[in-house]
Amino acid sequence: MTQELALEAHGLVKKFGGKRVVDGIDLSVPKGAIYGVLGPNGAGKTTTLRMLLGIIEPDAGHRTLMGSDSPREISDDVGYLPEERGLYPGMKCKDAIAFMGALRGLDWKTDRTRAVELMEAAGLGHAPDMKIRKLSKGMAQLVQLLGSVVHRPRFIVLDEPFSGLDPVNQERLEQLVLAERDRGATILFSTHIMAHAERLCDRLCVIAGGKRRFEGTVADARAILPMRVLYEPHHDSGDIAAILPPDARREAEGWRFTLPEEGIEQLLVRLIEAGHGISGLSIERPGLHEAFVEIVGRKTVEEMA
Repeated sequence: MTQELALEAHGLVKKFGGKRVVDGIDLSVPKGAIYGVLGPNGAGKTTTLRMLLGIIEPDAGHRTLMGSDSPREISDDVGYLPEERGLYPGMKCKDAIAFMGALRGLDWKTDRTRAVELMEAAGLGHAPDMKIRKLSKGMAQLVQLLGSVVHRPRFIVLDEPFSGLDPVNQERLEQLVLAERDRGATILFSTHIMAHAERLCDRLCVIAGGKRRFEGTVADARAILPMRVLYEPHHDSGDIAAILPPDARREAEGWRFTLPEEGIEQLLVRLIEAGHGISGLSIERPGLHEAFVEIVGRKTVEEMA
């Protein structure tokens, strides 16, 4: 059975000054999913999101958002946290959230009630009457996110939401994203921080150089690379390297190498028979960061750094 899609895009192209910033990107976002758009800075993520929302029009290709070919016509059903943050510094937090809800058609009384409830749930229950100018960067970012979802949209777009946040506010934001998903919203967010995507995403795509390089689940991305073994011997004598696979490299805790195609059992038998024994053994799939490096290339990742 085909899963119903909240967003579908085909062949999106956008040029600025003759350069293709987005070059033929396809996206399919299932309803109710958390979908990540990953890529280095300058990959075309923000431009792609803006085309999906109808903020700018593509030079080629088309997109359908929540069944509409004109995303701006259903903007009241969309929540959007742009990469460029902006709040009125003299407003109280609850009023700033309510103001953004009012722009989406909510009445002021309902807005302010929901604003206080959302702040309480987000761990900001002490701050509804604080002025925006008094907030830390992390708190202000959370307030703007709450303003983006106070009208309970069915589709939420977050552009680099974790950028610049301390660990406490990163965790709060992750919990907010999960709560919105559990409410039934579809969430699309861009990031260049792999840890958040690995924890949150049901599906993701990787963009680099304006092109889509990968689309699938986190498990699909990690499966691009082979399993890795960390082996800790009881006795690490000089002949152990001759028994281990050619790519084995010594680390502080033991030896790390690619899992042999025939499995680990025969190798362990040889190691035991040679008297090296087993002090510790773990077999694991490389993380999303390693898969990302493989997909976009180490040079691109070094340029990000």
